[in-house]
Amino acid sequence: MTGLPDRLDRQLDFLVEIDKLKTITRASPIADGTRKENSGEHSWHLAMFALVLADQAEPGVSIDRVIRMLLIHDIVEIDAGDTPIHGAGAGSTDQAEAEARAADRLFGLLPDDQAAHLRALWEEFEAAETADARFAKALDRCQPPLLNMASGGGSWTDYAVTLDHIDARVGKPAARGAPVLWQRVRARILPFFTAD
Repeated sequence: MTGLPDRLDRQLDFLVEIDKLKTITRASPIADGTRKENSGEHSWHLAMFALVLADQAEPGVSIDRVIRMLLIHDIVEIDAGDTPIHGAGAGSTDQAEAEARAADRLFGLLPDDQAAHLRALWEEFEAAETADARFAKALDRCQPPLLNMASGGGSWTDYAVTLDHIDARVGKPAARGAPVLWQRVRARILPFFTAD
């Protein structure tokens, strides 16, 4: 073996490194409310959302590509951490820069062709301009409200979230990629915000 890692070694090193995603605690609880979800669980759950809710995608969306995006979309949290959508710093330039540096390092562990492919998928998800990415982003926005609702409020209570905040931060991207799904999710969570 030469001094440089070969293709298989680089792939194996990447796979071991991304196991760290399981150590990143998110703001949202798991459905039973007993603990916070980790980012590895979140990514798996979203891949299942794509598989099960494929009929909610607009015509032409590649569910295979959506699943791949969802499996990698939060890998950067290994280095950059999770920034809760309702917390301070969500959408900040500093967070975006930290995530870009993390993408450089983490995808850079892979052989160049795979690094470029996965990095491009991650960037496509982040931009949310293609039909595939809009659907993936919609699923990413719909999952936490369902978990918060199932757990009696979860991170909504922690961050004093209002329905207006949900509509702005969650509803707009969700409706853009899966309008019927977002209408149903919103109808399910509405009683939490309107109950006396």
